[in-house]
Amino acid sequence: MQYSVPSITTAVALLALAAISPVRAAQPEPLDAAASDPARLGWMVGAPPPPDKQLRFDDGSYFQFPAMRWSVAHFRQLMPTLNISRGLGAPVALPRALRKDIDGLRFVPLGSQAPMTWAESLAANYTDGIVVLHHGRIVYERYFGALGERGQHAAMSVTKSVTGTLGAMLVAEGKLDADKRVADYVPELASSAFGNASVRQVLDMTTGLQYSEDYADPNAEVWAFSQAGNPLPKPKDYQGPRSYYEYLQTVKPQGEHGAAFAYKTVNSDVMGWIIARATGRNVAELLSERIWSRMGAEQDAYITVDSTGTPFAGGGLNTGLRDLARFGELLRNNGRFQGQQIIPKAVVEDIRRGGDRAAFAKAGYALLPGWSYRNMWWVTHQDDGAFMARGVHGQRIYVNPQAAVVIVRYASHPVASNSANDPTTLPAFDALARHLGRTPR
Repeated sequence: MQYSVPSITTAVALLALAAISPVRAAQPEPLDAAASDPARLGWMVGAPPPPDKQLRFDDGSYFQFPAMRWSVAHFRQLMPTLNISRGLGAPVALPRALRKDIDGLRFVPLGSQAPMTWAESLAANYTDGIVVLHHGRIVYERYFGALGERGQHAAMSVTKSVTGTLGAMLVAEGKLDADKRVADYVPELASSAFGNASVRQVLDMTTGLQYSEDYADPNAEVWAFSQAGNPLPKPKDYQGPRSYYEYLQTVKPQGEHGAAFAYKTVNSDVMGWIIARATGRNVAELLSERIWSRMGAEQDAYITVDSTGTPFAGGGLNTGLRDLARFGELLRNNGRFQGQQIIPKAVVEDIRRGGDRAAFAKAGYALLPGWSYRNMWWVTHQDDGAFMARGVHGQRIYVNPQAAVVIVRYASHPVASNSANDPTTLPAFDALARHLGRTPR
């Protein structure tokens, strides 16, 4: 998939890392996973790489498919970032009990009658790395493409669920009032669409905003947000906002707050601003202080930033695969790790209960019937209590409390929309959870 961008400043396409469209646009048939493997294509190899193998941030070439299969594991090499420290303590290893019966597990993709194996689904979804935990033990782990166990990968809109978790923690601790208006915490947003929205409406994305993330429309607001957040120098004639915060102040109202769910990245960045005001810490600092340095992580994480150093709270997180699994396992264990309550149990219980299902239904996600959205997590409302963090191009955290299963996947699917991989991903994850759930601890 190739992105057509209106200008160099939008070529960064940082917002393309965050959006999830409910409708998949028709695309030409891309190279398959094997043919698009970054090692096979030789991106960025050499000192310097040959001109036809060089990828650049400033012209958008880094995010053209298949080149983006290399870039998603090398963002720090291409753009400014902010570190998320794991602290100075020793990492806590995840116990291992690898199983040989997973690759052959069979399921039927949505809309199909032909079964597929788990191993086949990895290539179908352009998997870069996947790890499966059962009762906290690694039972399956694979790496492909440009990602290895020592590498880091873009989490894309999974970032939102991390931001939402931090916001929900502050609500549970009384440091934020979910019923207060956004303007009560960030007066600069008083005259924007966000000003009279509640913190809860931002967390659940039920705000009424004039904001489109239709990448096929060169006039969609997503491009203006991307221009504002692009850390590269702006053209001399550029008159628009020059940072995420400046752009958020320009968002206009459309519709009624609280009436319907509408997935819009700017909500997450407003939440990031609220978090910063309430704590004196930006999202990266607070994530390190409250979670990353306390959960036994083995690597620092990092997050992309705009020209003022503001973290991209809607899609800029990059982590090691196992560390993202540790975060998912923390949620499965009601926020506890080694006897410490890192995330308040009330936050996890609130996520699992889910949000307004009627409001969610208005968004028209045909493959997600009966789901909802709460604290920037996607909640299935299945009997097993499964919930997810989801990011474009196939990023996932899947938590299944009943089966005691956590699945974390990094991927570089050529189609951004999750509707391109959901027909395979959703039944595969559910089938594996059922399979493992039948196994005694």
